[in-house]
Amino acid sequence: MALAAVSHSVEPVAAATALAYAPEHPLLQQARAQVGALKLPYSGNLTQSAARKLIEQQAAVLVDVRTAEERKFVGYVPGSLHLPWLIGPAMQAIPRFVSELEAKVPKHAIILFLCRSGARPVAAAAARAGFRHVYNILEGFEGGLDRSGYRGSRNGWRFRGLHWV
Repeated sequence: MALAAVSHSVEPVAAATALAYAPEHPLLQQARAQVGALKLPYSGNLTQSAARKLIEQQAAVLVDVRTAEERKFVGYVPGSLHLPWLIGPAMQAIPRFVSELEAKVPKHAIILFLCRSGARPVAAAAARAGFRHVYNILEGFEGGLDRSGYRGSRNGWRFRGLHWV
């Protein structure tokens, strides 16, 4: 099943449907139910399956926060909005990340953040900046390291067979 297109452009992302602003979606309620026990500073964590369903229903904006190099050499989810969180060999946070996110996505939109392994603290940064519905996608695009130190063979978006190029 094809994923709903979000945008690759530098123009602001427009909500495709009213669902994009409906935080009462059952998948989001499940994610929020775990926030207290996990002491998360953002709305919650989602599995790839839940994220895929929300994207297909056009109920959320998928923001890929990996570097341009990660997307080019490893792959990406078509229709995702690319907004890198880290840059350079030292993988330092980009100071303008929040202002770029504010320019492209409304603060009341439901945002799903996708990184390499599901461990970048970008959802927390977005929540601190006033974005109200921010979720981290568990396992990220490539997943965690296997016993040999490689990604992509244990878990993650690609491993789960979800749409990517």
